[in-house]
Amino acid sequence: MRIIGIDPGSGGTGYGIIETDGSAHRPVLYGAIQTSAKKPFHERLLKIHDELNKILAQEKADAMAIEEVFYAANVQAALRLGHARGIALLSAAEYGLSVHEYSPLEIKSAVVGYGRADKFQIQAMVRLLLKLPELPAPDHAADALAVAICHANRVKFAALK
Repeated sequence: MRIIGIDPGSGGTGYGIIETDGSAHRPVLYGAIQTSAKKPFHERLLKIHDELNKILAQEKADAMAIEEVFYAANVQAALRLGHARGIALLSAAEYGLSVHEYSPLEIKSAVVGYGRADKFQIQAMVRLLLKLPELPAPDHAADALAVAICHANRVKFAALK
């Protein structure tokens, strides 16, 4: 099974595709779609859409796992995050992918074992779990891989029930 994990953001949307047999996970592709704050917001969203669709056309996936919108003190930031999530969800629909949403707490707990893990802890565990030669970077990519691993673990444990 191939899972694309998404860490949405209007400045940087992380993506990470893993292949899993339920017990071992292998990285396929990961990175981040960076947009310029100097560009109009709608053009930034278009870039995220176009890049995600290129990735999904190149590397087929069976499912999309995406981080849920979390509470933010800054309403504008939360709205922009919601827009970026919407673009990712649109790409999932265009490619016929099932979508699975996880909170930051669920993702961190599934990957690190601690719901308040910091960025470095997530990167280190993702590196270990995927047997990467170095920490995945940027951190948006590491977060996206963590979302994909979270979903792979959930699918595995659901199958055991």
